[in-house]
Amino acid sequence: MTGVCVKQFPTAAGKVENSPYQRLAALGIKLPPPPPPIANFVTHVVEGNMLYLSGQGPREADGFLHAGKVGGGVGVEEAYRHARLTGINLLAVMHDALGDLSRVKRMVKLLGMVNAVPEFEDHPSVINGCSDLLIAVFGVAGEHARSAVGFGSLPGNITVEIEAIVALNG
Repeated sequence: MTGVCVKQFPTAAGKVENSPYQRLAALGIKLPPPPPPIANFVTHVVEGNMLYLSGQGPREADGFLHAGKVGGGVGVEEAYRHARLTGINLLAVMHDALGDLSRVKRMVKLLGMVNAVPEFEDHPSVINGCSDLLIAVFGVAGEHARSAVGFGSLPGNITVEIEAIVALNG
């Protein structure tokens, strides 16, 4: 994760705020309602001090899903934006599951799946869209282990799907 800058968001009084919600607001992000599951599963499971998030995709607040093959009709920059949107949807599910994003102790692991043409090789650059967002929102606690892999297809032909494991405070 070298080269990723964690933005500081000072208040009018000059104090740096660390609230995930203040960071989201400073980034111009309003969390949408959590997307509903598309099949027979739940969006999340809390077990002990761990939160397991089911895979989310690049769904806009109005329900529109971004689809296509990365490296085919979808470029890396566009797919990066889709991974960022997927990260916003993961945050929406986290907020719904926890009631407060401040309960996040650490983002532990992401699995980023890219719907790519066989010759595509830049999966990490795509999934950085989600990783960069999580670090901007949670700071050091947003740093995580990660896999970024290519798939021949994803549900609904979406461009990316990302799932997460999150450690919780107390």
